[in-house]
Parts: sequence; C-alpha cells; structure tokens
Amino acid sequence: MVRMATHVITGAGSGIGAAVARRLHARGDELVLLARDAGRAKELAAALPGARTLVGDLAEPERLSWAFSHQPMPERVDSLLHIAGIVDLGAVGDLTPKVWRAQLDVNLVAPAELTRHLLPQLRLSQGQVIFVNSGAGLAAHADWSAYAASKHGLKALADALREEEQGAGVRVTSVYPGRTASPMQAKVHQQEGKEYDAAAWIDPESVATTVLSALDLPRDAAVHDLTVRPGRRAR
Repeated sequence: MVRMATHVITGAGSGIGAAVARRLHARGDELVLLARDAGRAKELAAALPGARTLVGDLAEPERLSWAFSHQPMPERVDSLLHIAGIVDLGAVGDLTPKVWRAQLDVNLVAPAELTRHLLPQLRLSQGQVIFVNSGAGLAAHADWSAYAASKHGLKALADALREEEQGAGVRVTSVYPGRTASPMQAKVHQQEGKEYDAAAWIDPESVATTVLSALDLPRDAAVHDLTVRPGRRAR
C-alpha cells in the first residue's frame, strides 16, 4: 500500500493556500490545516473532507506552544507549507509599532515558531519546508516597509534553516510570487487607492503549480528559490 504524504499548511482558507490545499487534497494526500480558531477549523474541514485541523493563532506566536500542548500534533510531517500572511501598507513616518508587530508576528515569528515545533517530524521524514514569500522579500518599495521587512526576514529564516537542516535531509524552498489575484491583493489595491482587476495578476493556481513542482522534485535535487512574476494573460 502506497503511503500518502502528510502536509501541514497555513493559509489554506483563501488565495494561494487554498489552491495548494485543493490540489494536494485532490490527489489524495493527507492534510493538516492550521486554523486560527475552532470556528475556522470547522470551515476548513468542511471545505476539504478528510483533512485534519490544528488550531493556533499566527497573530499570537507566543501562545502556539500552549495551543499545541492541548491538542494532538501530527506524528508524521512530510512537508510544512507556510502560505499565510498579512499586509498593511504605510509610510515609515506613519506606521505604528502595533502595525509593525502584527506583520512581523504573522509573517515571520509565527512561521519560525511553527517550524520549531514540527522540526522533529520533518527530520524523521526527511521532509520539506516551503515558505511562500513575496517579491517584497527581495526588494522594498515606498509604503511597503513593514511588510517587506517581514518578508526579508522570512528569506533569512529560510536560508538559515536550509543550512542548519541540510545534514538531516530536510529541504527548504522559498517561493517569491509577484502580485497574485487574492483577497490580500484586493486589500492592497484598496490601500493604494487603485481599481482591482484580478485578471491582471497571477492566478493562485499558477503559484500552486510552482509550489507543487518544488514539492514533487525527486530527492536527488533541491530548489532553493523560485521567483514567479505576472505574465501576459488573454483578455
């Protein structure tokens, strides 16, 4: 009997995370979906029958240890997919510590903490960690300082983790999508005061294809960094 891989996924409720979760679910893999609360966990489980859920709020990374101590953790993890994220734009002169901390907590500190908790399982399976980063993780522009800082930090986390865990056989990949059609992108356009046209940006399914390509790469190779940018699309 062929054993299906087990994937822990954050951000499975919408956008890229939902696309990745649907694709893995459709091929019969086992999913463990992180949800911020019990209500969200119920919604995710209903959308993807058979998927398990793990409750933990990424906005409060210091409480993840407590949350995980009160529920069963997956015994095997073949991949950990960090896809959740938040964004709030603003000039450096306007951003408050609260806005900075919120983005750093969700986009950087929580992925580090979740990875810490699941590293023993990933080492046993010689699994893979995929960080869905952002083009902002490679270059920062006006009004993007806090988000870009969190994503630059996420790149540093991935690079350090790769070197630390290479001997254990754990692969680490960062994916840097450009603007992708999603609820987050709609919010960004609203903050920028621009009209949002989903057809102008990358389809989440295209980013999901990129993620699965890295995930399914034979074990004799590893992809460290993948950059995905909007291409020409038929109108």
